Amino acid sequence: MATKTSTTFSLGYRIEREIQAPAARIWALLTNAAKFPSWNSTVTSIEGEIALGNKLGIKVPLDPKRTFHPKVIELIENERTRWADGFAPMFRGVRTFTLAPSGQGATKFVMEERFSGLMLPMIKGSLPDFGPAFDRYAEDLARAAEK
Repeated sequence: MATKTSTTFSLGYRIEREIQAPAARIWALLTNAAKFPSWNSTVTSIEGEIALGNKLGIKVPLDPKRTFHPKVIELIENERTRWADGFAPMFRGVRTFTLAPSGQGATKFVMEERFSGLMLPMIKGSLPDFGPAFDRYAEDLARAAEK
């Protein structure tokens, strides 16, 4: 289950999941933008290449009228990637995907999103609960990687 943490100027969601697949297989799913919608029910489309320094165009069912434009700010193959959007110090969101070996060919998958900024107290109440979407994301990823 996804967990939520919240303070006045910070809001975070986190999901951990052991996936019975090697990190390279999971990484291939997490970095192929064109195929995301084929396995991930929380993403309608991703435009752009998931590569360091690139901006993406992401559409999600949770907010179908909006396109999110995070920038890939970190990319360590088979280990970690981070995407950031917004304009610090006012409002910023950073999503981190981490993969770590957990024994016998399995991989620990962690996805975290941290929202922060001076505007957060004013808009926090209008943000959706990301917990169910995080749960679905991890389940979809495990299902695709384990087949």
